[in-house]
Amino acid sequence: MSANSWTIAAARDALRKGEISAVDLTMACLTAIDAGDGLNAFVHKTPEIALEQARAADARLKAGDAPSMCGIPLGIKDLFCTKGVPSQAASNILKGFRPEYESTVTSKLFEAGAVMLGKLNMDEFAMGSSNETSCYGNAVNPWKVDDRLLTPGGSSGGSAAAVAADLCLGATGTDTGGSIRQPAAFTGIVGIKPTYGRVSRWGIVAFASSLDQAGPMTKSVRDAAIMLQAMAGHDPKDSTSADIPVPDFEAALTGDIRGKVIGIPKEYRMDGMPAEIEALWARGIEMMRDAGAEVRDISLPHTKYALPAYYVIAPAEASSNLARYDGVRYGHRAKLAAGDGVTEMYEKTRAEGFGPEVQRRVMVGTYVLSAGFYDAYYNRARKVRALIKRDFETVFAEGVDAILTPATPSAAFGLGEMADADPVQMYLNDVFTVTVNLAGLPGVAVPVGLDTQGLPLGLQLIGRPWEEAQLLNYAHVLESRAGFVAKPEKWW
Repeated sequence: MSANSWTIAAARDALRKGEISAVDLTMACLTAIDAGDGLNAFVHKTPEIALEQARAADARLKAGDAPSMCGIPLGIKDLFCTKGVPSQAASNILKGFRPEYESTVTSKLFEAGAVMLGKLNMDEFAMGSSNETSCYGNAVNPWKVDDRLLTPGGSSGGSAAAVAADLCLGATGTDTGGSIRQPAAFTGIVGIKPTYGRVSRWGIVAFASSLDQAGPMTKSVRDAAIMLQAMAGHDPKDSTSADIPVPDFEAALTGDIRGKVIGIPKEYRMDGMPAEIEALWARGIEMMRDAGAEVRDISLPHTKYALPAYYVIAPAEASSNLARYDGVRYGHRAKLAAGDGVTEMYEKTRAEGFGPEVQRRVMVGTYVLSAGFYDAYYNRARKVRALIKRDFETVFAEGVDAILTPATPSAAFGLGEMADADPVQMYLNDVFTVTVNLAGLPGVAVPVGLDTQGLPLGLQLIGRPWEEAQLLNYAHVLESRAGFVAKPEKWW
């Protein structure tokens, strides 16, 4: 087994024992990345930076100063600002932008000894569920059915594809409405969205500031715990960052959930849910019960309003956040005709720089925030969000420790199959995930089985706020009992 296919935990142990060097591990990944160009997962490769960081990691390992991520090669989603390296959020409007600063998340990972292999593909400004809105073209799922190319999900599609195809040992992702958990489920990997405020948003290109949260995408729950440990923590540069201690997430993976209460929300049993998803969910319920947990039916009555509320709030915040991309300070600026003024520059620059989906959401967001519609749409959606949050608070107050649901309404679908359809059909991919963002809760997707086509399916666990340690332990139990070890057959 080549080193690039190792888990973070296995590589960490091998590095500390001197069984492999960080440079050799990094070279294995760089070779895999070059061979994996057909997946279009990496959009900016940084081999020089990677090898420099790997050499520094080897020096730390030799000196006995090896933090948790020392020498571990990672991919970084293009939404994270990385100093001196293109950080475009997969948008033409940020073409050529090389930040003069490092995001807090990448800074923390580098301080922990991690190695950056390059920047990963994604939906433009994280707006999408299939990675088809990227200015780089879509990333491709390494799982395949016959000759049909599949989406790796979105918006963190490049991150999911890279981890699933063993191009890197782990990757950063962001999750605004399911953008870590849905691609993780589509590609058979683990992805966790932490509690809002657990991980700093500073230096991450903003989509919807009250919903965005960064998290790790990895090959196992243990790897997610190790990587989240390095990413999490208070950041005074982010006013929404929580000043609370970060527990030892890996130490919490005891595998003991006896007596814990797992809630099963009746509202997630949607009309027309595929039988395979229903069967997978039932299997997950039995696994948790067999592990000693009490399974309890619960109600989250406002769930049915979550998608409409999300698709008012998120575009509203996006229209405000994206107003800064105007061709004045950085990024793309349109060529102007004689006599054009500042208004024409704004209009032409934004029309050329933003793709159709981003334009759609900016227009929706501007509309719902406009005079005469603010109360009818935006304020009403905020009230619905408060009710959704209260649903979860009520359930947790009644003794439920975590909630088990499907992660996605289906397995990965074919590229091009939904992109040109009604956008609402694409938005329905977030049906099981958006409630977690609206309530600010932690959620994790775990691969549990394969569908009849041989494609991965995942389940989602939702935890109490700030209880990622316990949530990861429940996920560890689910992962252990599911025994999911399938990998895509290499075709790329």
